[in-house]
Amino acid sequence: MTSATVGSGGRPTAGGFTPPKAIGGVSTFMDDRIGAGNFLKRNMRKIFPDHWSFLLGEIALYSFVILLLTGTFLTFWFEPGMHEVEYNGSYEPLKGVMMSQAYASTLEISFDVRGGLLIRQIHHWAALLFVAGLMAHMLRVFFTGAYRKPRELNWLIGLGLFTLALVEGLFGYSLPDDLLSGAGLRITQGVLVSLPLVGTYLQFLLFGGEYPGFDVIGRFYSLHILLIPGLLLALISAHMILMWVQKHTQMPGKGRTETNVVGAPFYPAFMAKSGAYFLFTFAVLAGLGTFAQINPIWLFGPYTPADISAGSQPDFYMGFLEGSLRIMPPWEINIGDYTLPLSVIIPALVPLGLVMTGAALYPFIERWVTGDKREHHIADRPRNNPHRTSIGVSVITFYGLLWLLGANDEISANFHISLFALSIFGRFAIFLGPALAYLITYRVCLGLQRADVEVLAHGVESGVIVRSPEGGYSEIHTAPAEDIAEHMRGKKEIPMLPAEADGEGIPPKGLRGPLGRIRARMSRIYGTDHVPLPEGDGHAHGEEHVAVGAGEEQKQLH
Repeated sequence: MTSATVGSGGRPTAGGFTPPKAIGGVSTFMDDRIGAGNFLKRNMRKIFPDHWSFLLGEIALYSFVILLLTGTFLTFWFEPGMHEVEYNGSYEPLKGVMMSQAYASTLEISFDVRGGLLIRQIHHWAALLFVAGLMAHMLRVFFTGAYRKPRELNWLIGLGLFTLALVEGLFGYSLPDDLLSGAGLRITQGVLVSLPLVGTYLQFLLFGGEYPGFDVIGRFYSLHILLIPGLLLALISAHMILMWVQKHTQMPGKGRTETNVVGAPFYPAFMAKSGAYFLFTFAVLAGLGTFAQINPIWLFGPYTPADISAGSQPDFYMGFLEGSLRIMPPWEINIGDYTLPLSVIIPALVPLGLVMTGAALYPFIERWVTGDKREHHIADRPRNNPHRTSIGVSVITFYGLLWLLGANDEISANFHISLFALSIFGRFAIFLGPALAYLITYRVCLGLQRADVEVLAHGVESGVIVRSPEGGYSEIHTAPAEDIAEHMRGKKEIPMLPAEADGEGIPPKGLRGPLGRIRARMSRIYGTDHVPLPEGDGHAHGEEHVAVGAGEEQKQLH
């Protein structure tokens, strides 16, 4: 037991230690007025689960912080103007060339500002890593079912962050006003003007008149450094607050239940881990910015509407829109004097609309299909929900094919494949590929479940071969490690709606009529467990596979 003494400020201190007056006085002042001491004590000991996949979201967060820091540096020298000036900077090949103020200032940052090129490249790499981190984090959330109650709102916030990140990247990519970004800007204008009814108004709002005008860079700049970062910062803050209040999901394992969190406290363990991870992320971006050239605008030259470039490719996150435009047949509808260019409207709106709308509705569709209204704090292993995992892989395949076909000219030129044949292939593959991916993934998930059952029932191979008295050979199997076994036993059965009629032949409420019958059939397909755990393992956590009535909350049994 430690003794308590009285410090110089008249307050007892444990073990005779008195904090410095500069710290103790300020801390006491704040604690006496807002009760910060209890708040910090409670939250500094908040437990975070220890699993590598939970750090994927940290990559996006740290990349955003680096984006803010490097972007602030770049604003000191960038001039968002489109009026022409004569270039007289350090880059000899472009001396005397007329160019926009935006392009000239970007060249100045790259060649005349100390450290400017390094910061520019770190900023660009951080933007790519930010979007990649968001995508990886969202896939982790989807495949583990971490979007379920009570985290639906956080899932929607994440989708909003991803959408804003795409727009922010497009605007930032266009700011240097070089030939490559100008080609992308021309595509953006073509998509905007093709939209029915509102297209012309949106073009005038963005460009200040006819393309390209003199206002678009200034307007992009305001949106890029003020409005969208502010929205991103607000959504990230809301996302973090909700995560903090609702607590983190955790993977199944020994001692882990829906009512606890097994891991390390925020201070000092998680704080030290996060600090190191931030430094590691910054080191990777600094290394890329130093050794991996990206967006060398001085090689592209200034943008003029009369010039074109060969082999132009957008940043990876916009590649799928490029691919959808390239494989779309030249369809259009003429209604009187009005033309509806489906060859632009469909690829511009449908792929992204399908993915984002489907992702936003999925938590609610799944709850409607299963009738499951419980809170979920234990994440699923992707193999244990094969339909959800198959849907996710189908979407990845859909995105990946469009992304790949966005470079069909490069593929054609380098592999000597007919560009026409690639386009025809893409039009079929975009439908057949996701369907095939679904079937393959579903079978793989069932195979992995069977492998788990085999391990739980018979143990793992020890590598020790024994010979029986009869002369036969067999391998000794040993029990799996306890933590691995508990991880496998964490499988939960997917709830299903009751489809049986009552004694009078009347189906349950909510399952009547054509829509109700469809819902009941979907529930049976989605929730049927083809690979149950071995006898004795199915209720390792007190779980029971219970059917729930329509509109009635399913009870969680412990």
